[in-house]
Amino acid sequence: MPLWEAGGAITEERQHSIPPREDLHTNGGMAQVLRALIRGLDYLLRRAYGVFEFTNEPDCIFRLRLMQCLHRIELPEQTIQPGMPVIELHFWNERIPPIPITGPDLVWAVNMTRLVVGSFRSIACYIQQHKELCDVRAVSGTTVLVFSSQHSGGEKLFRRLGFEYFSPHRGPLGRFGVSWENVYSWALMWAFNAASLQQRRLLALHRTEIWMSRQAFLDRYGK
Repeated sequence: MPLWEAGGAITEERQHSIPPREDLHTNGGMAQVLRALIRGLDYLLRRAYGVFEFTNEPDCIFRLRLMQCLHRIELPEQTIQPGMPVIELHFWNERIPPIPITGPDLVWAVNMTRLVVGSFRSIACYIQQHKELCDVRAVSGTTVLVFSSQHSGGEKLFRRLGFEYFSPHRGPLGRFGVSWENVYSWALMWAFNAASLQQRRLLALHRTEIWMSRQAFLDRYGK
């Protein structure tokens, strides 16, 4: 599931590339049915993969999943080996602030950053309060909403929040699995926050993994 998009200035070129409102926010009967189906599938997949809601705080915008690391990750503080327990971040899609039709602006970006940091603090508190999570070695996530360019606002945000970037790990399904994940991510964006599809072509989606060690996460966001 995708994580978040960092806002930036809306250039004149970008403004001209933004589709009309009706293209992004179609409210016809068929669109409503499709969105309901996508949200229903999202619910079923969350149940199947063990994604859970760890808090009732209304400003929390992440769900969590406990899983084993699938591949070796070299972090500044330690190496995460395959099989080690980690926490995977999943966007709580229903709670993401709607992106303005003109694109993510400064107000949206500031509000989104506030929600992200507050959610991280809630996650750190949850980890510290639950002894069954004492073996968790890292916090991770996968996103299609951050570009790998060093000039990307999204990458600058994640690095400022303490995360390291890695190329995505291909599972046993290879390119087919990556293609399916991109289609699913695109569908989620359309169903929950259609304005996030501005300048996002399905075939051009790029997946990125973000990682932070448990200790670094707790040092930064814990009490």
